[in-house]
Amino acid sequence: MVKDEHKLVIIGGGVAGLDLATHLAGKHAGKKRLAVTLVDRETAYVWKPMLHTIAAGTSDSGAQQTVFAAQALSHGFDFELGEAISIDRSRRQVSLAPLISGGEEIVPARSIAYDTLVLAVGSKANDFGTPGVAEHCARIDCRSEAIAFNDRLRAKLVKYALAKQALTVGIVGGGATGVELAAELIQIAAVAEQYGIRGAAGYLKVLLIESGPRLLGPFPDKVASAAQTKLEALGVEVRTGARVTKVDSAGFHFIDGATLPADLKVWAAGVKAPEFLGTLEGLERTRSGQLVVGPTLQVESDPALFALGDCASPRLPGREAPVPTTAQAAFQQTRYLGKYLPRIIAGEAAPAASYEDFGSLVSLGGYGAYGTLGRFGFFDGGFIRGRVAQLGHAMLYRQYQSRIHGPWKGSLLWLIDVLSRRVKPSVRLS
Repeated sequence: MVKDEHKLVIIGGGVAGLDLATHLAGKHAGKKRLAVTLVDRETAYVWKPMLHTIAAGTSDSGAQQTVFAAQALSHGFDFELGEAISIDRSRRQVSLAPLISGGEEIVPARSIAYDTLVLAVGSKANDFGTPGVAEHCARIDCRSEAIAFNDRLRAKLVKYALAKQALTVGIVGGGATGVELAAELIQIAAVAEQYGIRGAAGYLKVLLIESGPRLLGPFPDKVASAAQTKLEALGVEVRTGARVTKVDSAGFHFIDGATLPADLKVWAAGVKAPEFLGTLEGLERTRSGQLVVGPTLQVESDPALFALGDCASPRLPGREAPVPTTAQAAFQQTRYLGKYLPRIIAGEAAPAASYEDFGSLVSLGGYGAYGTLGRFGFFDGGFIRGRVAQLGHAMLYRQYQSRIHGPWKGSLLWLIDVLSRRVKPSVRLS
């Protein structure tokens, strides 16, 4: 390593990791230049709140993704394709698993040295040890899982529609992902019928299962109630207070002994940190596996280690409640480290991070949106719906694009997206 370089390694290319790599590449910490390396097991990133649209097929993953290698080339950081499997904190090295394709080892196992390590590995659905989930339920925690589910969905929808049989898709988890996916599935069936899959809308049945007393637990009651009313009006069968105890090939089994058949099953319940964090011995973690970090998002016992986003649980001054695992929380933490991490590395003091709740939004695709925009400005935490809520939801994504690609390119991508929707099919058909 060049003496005037400080090797900054970021594991995880999600909304936090990709943003951080983009904005810190080439910056300086004191007199040392930051040599940034981003590590991820995927080749491209899709904004996580959009994964349900990729899974349903109402958005094209190719049009919405950011290719890591291209982003690295244009912004001056290095990209390593691979899955991190362990960290040697004493030697400051990250071990990556070998890359396997078609049963053949393409790239052998390797390690990457670091001076400072940032963990931005996100989160995944939590099956709570429920038997059968791993074998029979799809997940949509990342781009490749969303694409794989959509491949299965399209094939099944054609098969069942031609056989004039009902295809039942069961979704476990009534949070934002489950609710939004249910709406997108209704939409994909309706649009697919317009493109020649006769009877698709009539042959798709969507079940939404939530163990809690209502959908959208973290959201205000008014938002949750409005979303459930709309979903049920669209034909989604909603079951709340229904705890799944087992999943098999036929469907779901509940704690009260009832069963519910489903042809395609999705698990979108719970949140937990990736198992990879469990290899970090001697560090404090929450019950869901998140790494506990201090007010500068730094592990207090290891000054070379930082964590942010869904995989971290920051202890912030004046705040007793945990920071929620949302895109807006990860975005705020990213902006904080983007500004202060070089100073911290250089040994300078930095203020504590903070979290401000700007409200919550849930989109039901083309069928509406509901939410609150926090207690600021003239909204003052009020309930919003319809076009205003849809615009607010869309602007979160456009803000992300602008920050990753810059205002000019971000605006062009928005324009291309609008034009593409006018000239191309509104669903993935191939």
